[in-house]
Amino acid sequence: MKKMLIVKTEIIKLNIALKEPFTISLGTIYNAENIVIKIHTDSGLTGTGECSPLVFIVGETQASEFEMAKNLAVLLKGKDPLAIEDRLQETDNALQGNYTIKSAFDMALYDLLAKNAGMPLYQLLGGGNNREIYTDMTVVIGSPEKMAAAALEYKNQGYPAIKVKLGTTIKEDVARIRAIRDAVGEDIPVRIDANQGWDPTTAIKILKALEQFDIEHCEEPIPHWNNRDLVRVRENSPIPVMADESVFDHRDAFRLACMGACDYFNIKLSKSGGIHNALKIIAVAEAAGIKSQVGCMFESRYALTALTHLVAARNNIVHFDIDSSFMHVEDPVIGGIQYEGSGKWVLPDEPGIGADFDPKFLEKMEKIII
Repeated sequence: MKKMLIVKTEIIKLNIALKEPFTISLGTIYNAENIVIKIHTDSGLTGTGECSPLVFIVGETQASEFEMAKNLAVLLKGKDPLAIEDRLQETDNALQGNYTIKSAFDMALYDLLAKNAGMPLYQLLGGGNNREIYTDMTVVIGSPEKMAAAALEYKNQGYPAIKVKLGTTIKEDVARIRAIRDAVGEDIPVRIDANQGWDPTTAIKILKALEQFDIEHCEEPIPHWNNRDLVRVRENSPIPVMADESVFDHRDAFRLACMGACDYFNIKLSKSGGIHNALKIIAVAEAAGIKSQVGCMFESRYALTALTHLVAARNNIVHFDIDSSFMHVEDPVIGGIQYEGSGKWVLPDEPGIGADFDPKFLEKMEKIII
């Protein structure tokens, strides 16, 4: 059988304004500054990937990724894109870290693999398009009154759960959750995310103080490097603990599982290096009896579609934080997951990821072809 070969790669800066600034404990984001990768082959098939860097989490920027992508494109040119294990091992050997830009190449390769097989990606991964997938919606850090108003608005729009950004002081964070619970009532799940904002002692105090508000889980309460104290926080917390920034890849997942450091893993394709590593994280989670959530940075609906394929393929994923495209001023994506309201996403059945970018939108963006 004749091998498929990569003939060129397009590297495109994807810039989308946010409707309003997005503030977490680590900083404020004003625009989605993403990268799109298009891998072209001699068969005529093209695979597309997208990633979204948050520099204070992954240490990458759009500018650094644009340069790193050139090296990866040169590395892969002339090679078989369907041999994903080999291609991703080569990118790992050539470039330490930089999981975000690697995730865009990973996504493009999986798009190609599924298109070549004539299958939607979820089917290629062994899944079925039979799960009902409802995203939560995120409330950013602000005054208790403003956050409560946003939470109530999201509840009224039908979202099945509210995710709340915290990570400042005990007084402020407890006031925020109290105001939100007063506004939305007791019948909707509330999840919190400190984004590493607390030290271990403060985290334990806050989590105990928040027990009365029926919190579903807390993401990354303390600095990502402090796995030892994450164990202590979990042992003393009445609220389940989710690892996010402390679990980039499957090796992180294995270490945290062995330590008993968390109740959940939060998997983000732009953080984990893509679908290949995400599948490995889920395998570790399944073996350790840990459940998973999927999350996002500031990806468009394209990368969110790829993420939703992963959800459809793995039942270990029980919580869905797939809301970044709601924060964009524009939607540059054709096809892909469709929003039906009340938090519900519907996954397409076309081969591959089943989505693409509007060429007219991409024409406005800076790009290079390798």
